[in-house]
Amino acid sequence: MKIVFFGTPQFAVPSLQRLLLEPEIEVLGVVTQPDRPRGRGKKLLPSAIKKVALEHQVPIWQPRHIKKAKKTLNLLRETGADAFIVVAYGQLLSQEILDLPRLGCINGHGSLLPQYRGAAPLQWCLYNGETETGMTTMLMDIGMDTGAMLLQSSVAIAFLDNALQLAITLSENCADLLVKTLFKLQAGEITPIPQDNNLATYAPLIQKSDYILDWNRPAIALHNQIRAFYPYCVAQFRDKPLKILATIPVGEEWRSQLPPEIQQRLQSLANLSSMTGQPGEIVGFVKKLGAIVQTGAGLLLLQEVQLSGKRPQSGWDFVNGTRLTIGERVN
Repeated sequence: MKIVFFGTPQFAVPSLQRLLLEPEIEVLGVVTQPDRPRGRGKKLLPSAIKKVALEHQVPIWQPRHIKKAKKTLNLLRETGADAFIVVAYGQLLSQEILDLPRLGCINGHGSLLPQYRGAAPLQWCLYNGETETGMTTMLMDIGMDTGAMLLQSSVAIAFLDNALQLAITLSENCADLLVKTLFKLQAGEITPIPQDNNLATYAPLIQKSDYILDWNRPAIALHNQIRAFYPYCVAQFRDKPLKILATIPVGEEWRSQLPPEIQQRLQSLANLSSMTGQPGEIVGFVKKLGAIVQTGAGLLLLQEVQLSGKRPQSGWDFVNGTRLTIGERVN
């Protein structure tokens, strides 16, 4: 089976690597985003997918605007590919491109469609506190993640999982599901299922404002925001930015979902019920874990943070290194 792979970030890498290893699949070329300036020196660097393609000496095409790139369109037409595989490519494809391959354009999307259509599905499912997500393969159409579904595979979300950890799990899941989808589609063993638009939810692009923490919100909502938008959520501490990288809601209702060693440390706090203050105020400490912050509803433990200009550190190192005191605030 001959395919062309469309993808850009690290999330798409396991899928391309898996397809390159399949003896019955030939990757004719890779379409990825143009090299982008990155880092302090703004040096042009290739995408994660381009690096893999270079290692395997696969032809690479990097149109700036694929809908307007006639040269790329002609190259795609000349491949005679059976299928185009699309994983987190980053551009919408034209109907002309969608119509080229015999089996169609197959997208690996990081949600259980029709839930969380859009650019950031795994982040928004974490933000909303979902306990399950997964991958869907679908036949692409001109809409945004609206195509007929082929196969799905579900994944449980642990209470402390963040976006990076979930992305690793889903990317491996995607690789397996795409290979299975291709072979079943080739054999005529899949009947595409139209999506129910009435059940659709959306996962829009993440904005910088989504990273700002409001301590008037409940502890569980802040916890979900921090793990969804890891590692970018930010507060203010002593008039400087403080990134909050990992948290633990302290309430009894969440205790059973925590690792046993954390449960034991929290259970040892005899004065937990008396800890109270204004939203954003430090109200206590858990030895070897970190500081406890009062929120709009419930308490939140700061498990990992990053001071401005410093490396990430544990919540307990933060307490000791700053000589943090009860009554101080994170804003």
